[in-house]
Amino acid sequence: MGTVTPAGPGRPRDPEVDRRITQAALDVFGDAGWAGFAMEPVARRAGIGKATLYLRWSDKRALLADALTAGLPRISDVDTGTLHGDLVELAAQLVALYAGPCGRAALRLHLEAASITGIAEHYEQIRTAQIGAARDIIRRGISREELPGGTSVTLLLDTLAGGAMMHALTTPPGARAALTARAGEHARRLVDFLLHAVATPAHAVRETGFDRS
Repeated sequence: MGTVTPAGPGRPRDPEVDRRITQAALDVFGDAGWAGFAMEPVARRAGIGKATLYLRWSDKRALLADALTAGLPRISDVDTGTLHGDLVELAAQLVALYAGPCGRAALRLHLEAASITGIAEHYEQIRTAQIGAARDIIRRGISREELPGGTSVTLLLDTLAGGAMMHALTTPPGARAALTARAGEHARRLVDFLLHAVATPAHAVRETGFDRS
């Protein structure tokens, strides 16, 4: 994706410096977007000289591409053997992503990736793979009869992802580290609520007065 300049015969690269550069690049992108993303603010935030960046990356596009690849958590496929376990793991990953230190960069990527040449193609591949993995979770649940056969895969996933993301984003910044540490706890409550709603017959919903369709 990004083109990293091969290291020369000098000192080996410092993993800690690499980590600081990656996080700094994600922070700058999350705060300022592509329009405000540049080598100088990344170097300043990482506490290094701008020349160090140019020794490793030819331009800001290559730097951002590598930072996204190395530092942005991926929503991975899971198969715990049960629908409930799979959805809890998926929701926990989403909560941790958006409440964690890369949350702003993840949001920026959703908003701006399509307009950034070289980033758009990579993002689309990642997005397609992640959506496919999430849909597979629901299909497995249907095939194991853990969900009704007519369950809408799209609506269920939209509700799960939206609930996880909104909880992370509406949590005060000072409390997000604690939320990330207990992401599984909130994910379990969210999944319990969602699966209960899916399993509740439509006539029972109408009788409670909550049906607004």
